[in-house]
Amino acid sequence: MTDDVKKAVRDQYGKIAVEGGSCCCGSAMSSCCGPAETSAESAADGARLDTVPAGADLGLGCGSPITLAAIQPGETVLDLGSGAGIDCFLAAQHTGPMGHVIGVDMTPEMITRARGNAASFRLGNVEFRLGELENLPVEGATVDVVISNCVINLVPDKRRAFAEAYRVLVPGGRLVVSDIVLASEVPPGLREWVAGYVACLSGAALESEYLAAVEEAGFEGVKVRERAPFISSPSDPFVEEIARGCGVTEQEAGDIAARFMSVRVSARKPAARDTRGGDD
Repeated sequence: MTDDVKKAVRDQYGKIAVEGGSCCCGSAMSSCCGPAETSAESAADGARLDTVPAGADLGLGCGSPITLAAIQPGETVLDLGSGAGIDCFLAAQHTGPMGHVIGVDMTPEMITRARGNAASFRLGNVEFRLGELENLPVEGATVDVVISNCVINLVPDKRRAFAEAYRVLVPGGRLVVSDIVLASEVPPGLREWVAGYVACLSGAALESEYLAAVEEAGFEGVKVRERAPFISSPSDPFVEEIARGCGVTEQEAGDIAARFMSVRVSARKPAARDTRGGDD
């Protein structure tokens, strides 16, 4: 099913990149991956939003990781699943001209749109690369901070994605991701709903499994910094989508929807240890 999932995600996000809008799964969806809060709104801690290219924020995230990443001037930042580039452009304001921001996305249309956005504002320290998160087109130990906004839930092999994030980070480098996870398991019918992957639902892992995957990659200090219900009301359009996609009643769909949580997770790659022997 992995190939079907990737094709569905790539096709739908490609359509969004070309046509605009943020509806991933149907006309009822208000956004693909969550609350109405956009990256620009949730990361506006001193950021100049007038310097963000128009059309860079497609409303596809579930809460910007920028505020928790503590990005410093001169650092290199990698955004996993960069879309049209909003989080990259916000990160660039923190790195300054001496820093470097790389966005990686598997959808060619998104890369084209993001590159156009960067060119329109002449942002020479921001670049976008086509690639999958399980095989990042980035050299090892070259990145200070890895961020991601509601994308890893779309990746079938999350352990591989976190292992790749670990590989590209320098010793002591930081990981900060916003994502959708599960408080408890959902019925098999939801897992088999391909359109649900596009909507950031079917691919969500149990929170415990998600955090375990981060730790297994080698990260330390893995911590959930923020946690909130992904769907806050039984009348949310997502409930209707779940009922229709999984063939359950709206009451059952509401119970399923209540299991999804929006989280922000931070972790760190261990610092390099000094292996030099001391003088006796």
